[in-house]
Amino acid sequence: MRTFDYRTVPPELLTPEVMNLVSAIHEYRGRERHYGTARPEQLRALRDVARIQSTGASNRIEGIYTSGNRLRLVVEGRSEPHDRDEAQIAGYRDVLDTIHQSHEYIDVTPGVILQLHRDLFRSTGLSIGGRWKDSDNAIVEVVPGGARKTRFLSPSAREVPEAMQRLCDAYAQSRAGNADPLLIACMFAFDFVCIHPFNDGNGRMSRLLTLLLLYKADYGVGAYVSLEGRIEQTKDGYYDALARSSVGWDDGTNDYAPIVTYLLGCIVACYRTLDERLALAGTRGATKADRVWAVFQKRLGKITKDDIRNECPDVSVRTIERALADLSRRGLIRKVDAGPATGYVRVSKS
Repeated sequence: MRTFDYRTVPPELLTPEVMNLVSAIHEYRGRERHYGTARPEQLRALRDVARIQSTGASNRIEGIYTSGNRLRLVVEGRSEPHDRDEAQIAGYRDVLDTIHQSHEYIDVTPGVILQLHRDLFRSTGLSIGGRWKDSDNAIVEVVPGGARKTRFLSPSAREVPEAMQRLCDAYAQSRAGNADPLLIACMFAFDFVCIHPFNDGNGRMSRLLTLLLLYKADYGVGAYVSLEGRIEQTKDGYYDALARSSVGWDDGTNDYAPIVTYLLGCIVACYRTLDERLALAGTRGATKADRVWAVFQKRLGKITKDDIRNECPDVSVRTIERALADLSRRGLIRKVDAGPATGYVRVSKS
């Protein structure tokens, strides 16, 4: 059976690219601590938006959908789920809230992971929540021509309890080593996916556990900017990295570099977004209307009201609508499309 050891850094991760990403995240964390005292109102607004975005994105990656309005109502607790997809969305919200609120008290053990998985499925009526998988599976890929090829064999259902115990023991023992907690979080989440311990929910659980381990390493960006949303935006890269790192996983010859580099890049992108949003909110003398216009100045292409709300979460919808009307009247932007697809683009000045 596959073994795990997070006390030392695998040689393939000792590259300038990986080390530069780790260093960048260390620097961003220092600014994050400052923002916690200097921008409390903006951070509260960002948390509310990130909670909705994370819940929606992580579920959409797995093909679980609802409308934007329903997503907001369910995540905010203003409506009970209407169907199974919304029940799964409610479950993700609950586990996400548990991690945000109680991460320092949550141990990384097989029993705790089972409890989180139970809560993920609590609203669905399905009996699989909180139980290891009861059937074997292999990780396969479709090669050119349509043939299916086994990339590696995940542990059998019978082997899962021991594999998960080994995984969690390796995490506990990592404190005695010299590996950076950022690298450990990424490797743990990847190895969890490869074990594939559940009949369903493995991808969502891996993203929740990534958030938990980042919190435990004192990286809280996932509370303010959706890491799950970043993964959804770049999911082709996510799946490619998973595929490349999983080759040879069952016999311990896999290369962690693709998935770790990908995840570190996502974390850097989230910190950069946090910096940009808080800098925009803290611009001296800038009104909320000015901040709406600043979104158009820094982004290209069509921008929707939801895009602006995500960039400026403490600005009300009514204020955004007034700002858009004023910018349109002044000829700085123009409206494109209609209905749910309505957006605005900046007018180029020749």
